[in-house]
Amino acid sequence: MPERLFVCTPSKLGTFVDCPRRYRYSYVDRPTPPKGAPWAHNSLGASVHTALKNWYALPTDRRAPGALPSLLRPTWVREGYRDVDQERATYRAAMGWLETYVAGLDPLEEPLGVERVVATKTSVLAFNGRADRIDSRDGEAVIVDYKTGRSGLDADDARGSQALALYAWAAEKVFRRPCHRVELHHLPSGTVAAHEHTEESLARQVRRAEETAQDILAAERAVAGGADPDAEFPVNPGSLCSWCDFRKVCPAGQEAPAREPWAAVEHLSS
Repeated sequence: MPERLFVCTPSKLGTFVDCPRRYRYSYVDRPTPPKGAPWAHNSLGASVHTALKNWYALPTDRRAPGALPSLLRPTWVREGYRDVDQERATYRAAMGWLETYVAGLDPLEEPLGVERVVATKTSVLAFNGRADRIDSRDGEAVIVDYKTGRSGLDADDARGSQALALYAWAAEKVFRRPCHRVELHHLPSGTVAAHEHTEESLARQVRRAEETAQDILAAERAVAGGADPDAEFPVNPGSLCSWCDFRKVCPAGQEAPAREPWAAVEHLSS
């Protein structure tokens, strides 16, 4: 029997690379271990992404900064904030980012896709992912990823992002046009970090993804055969433990300092 394809998203692959134990908690253990409280920075990111998706859903004559309150307010995610004052301060910051960002967009330009799922296969992977935006520029597709978190993103971040490379690789197959440029649009700073991939660099990222998939499949087979899950999905302790959804059920994670759910947005209300 041929080996089954590994069905994956960039997030699924990235979770295993960051910490195999977190991958096990997320995708293998059933029932899934309880997670911690929702994170405010995730709520903020989801709210901004939805507002931009809905901005592109408007008729072109309504795509203007003045439309943003009617797009952000109804879909604002309220979870994770310390209190109402912090939530309101974060909302004001998000509105300011969006107003500045859309002022620089061409309202008449229609992307190839917004929140668009792209999917393709190799002999190992059945890949699918949802790109924030896919632009059409000079006959090529361009991957655009919105960021609302940490500042200081640069070309190395765009170059090293496996997720962006996999989106580009899949988009090239789906749209049947070249796709080499990937961009990180950091809304808080108004900066764009970009990288131009080659066919060779995209192929390297795909091979890395296949190797990760094979490691996951081997670990899952071992556990199914009776191996120790903790040994097959080892913990990778580090700074990410403080932000892990499963910190409270992971002995290694509990050794890291706890973060409040609103810690990553606290600076917006100070």
